[in-house]
Amino acid sequence: MTSTISLEDDVNMLQKYVEYFPDFPKPGILYKDILSLLSHSDGIKLLEKILKQISDQLRGKVDCIAMLETRGFIFAPILALHLNVPCIPVSKKGNLPGPVIELSYILEYGEDILTVQSNSIIKGQKIFIVDDFLATGGTLEAASKLIKKAGGEIVQGLVLMEKLELEGRKRLNFPMISLMSE
Repeated sequence: MTSTISLEDDVNMLQKYVEYFPDFPKPGILYKDILSLLSHSDGIKLLEKILKQISDQLRGKVDCIAMLETRGFIFAPILALHLNVPCIPVSKKGNLPGPVIELSYILEYGEDILTVQSNSIIKGQKIFIVDDFLATGGTLEAASKLIKKAGGEIVQGLVLMEKLELEGRKRLNFPMISLMSE
């Protein structure tokens, strides 16, 4: 008899690679470091397996992957390779060369500007957006507006972890996959 491990089982196993840091970045906060999985080859292999399973579900539904600076840059290319589609970097102002399209947005602590290279999105492209963490949803919301401004259409998104109590998902007008939540 063959046993099958589901996506949910793999995600549960991935959680063992998350490290916890009390009182970081300030007292009273328990920081869950999802990047700690990168210091374990088994963790990287497991994440790659999970992203392959997700890419199998996306096949034929997306034209490219938008990756949010900087941690989205780590995970998005794995999906892109499995889907045989390009990656589009979405970055802070001043970090991308050539002509860019900009969008300013308000954060909890001020204002910032996201950019995408003006030649990176073809009008009507179906885009899957990737970041590492969903908290208040401000950055993902701004990135989706920027992609729409550039002519793309967000069909779905992925984060490795979501902080549910902040309800950032409510700001987004596209479905999200969260591998882990807190």
